[in-house]
Amino acid sequence: MNNNKLYNRLILVTSIVIPLVVAVLFRVRIPNVEPLDQLPPIYASINALTALFLVIALIAIKRGKRELHEWLMKVNILLSLAFLVMYIAYHMTSDPTPFGIVDGVFVADPTTKTVYFIILISHIILSIVLIPLVLLAYSKTVLIDFVAHKKIARIAFPIWLYVTITGVIVYLMISPYYT
Repeated sequence: MNNNKLYNRLILVTSIVIPLVVAVLFRVRIPNVEPLDQLPPIYASINALTALFLVIALIAIKRGKRELHEWLMKVNILLSLAFLVMYIAYHMTSDPTPFGIVDGVFVADPTTKTVYFIILISHIILSIVLIPLVLLAYSKTVLIDFVAHKKIARIAFPIWLYVTITGVIVYLMISPYYT
């Protein structure tokens, strides 16, 4: 089997396994553990930093600074992995935070709640779509297929930027309701 087929199979498996594992772990609560309440602002900051680095990486590649671009993209992948680990750890140690409810009373504006859920749902769906795109784009650089990398990156970039920015927005919208 050639490397391209191997990478494609690994990407397919990874792209299916990660969302499934996250969905399962999202429902698991670790008993007798203090909630990791400090994590949401940290992983929201990681999202903001990733968005910033994505833009800088785009500028770098447009200016011909391939090594800087490559380094920033590797950092972005690591930041995204750190986000994912913290996100899972938070949700395994904390009860869900319902949007717009404080002490059992609904206090949010219904329009704001609708906007929140539209952003949240699009964020979740696109974060799942993003996994194979990022892995494919990265694998094409490993395989020295920069034409394919560029095609995939043009699709992945706006999605990744949207996911990181909406991650920050979701945090900012839900943070007043953390208990």
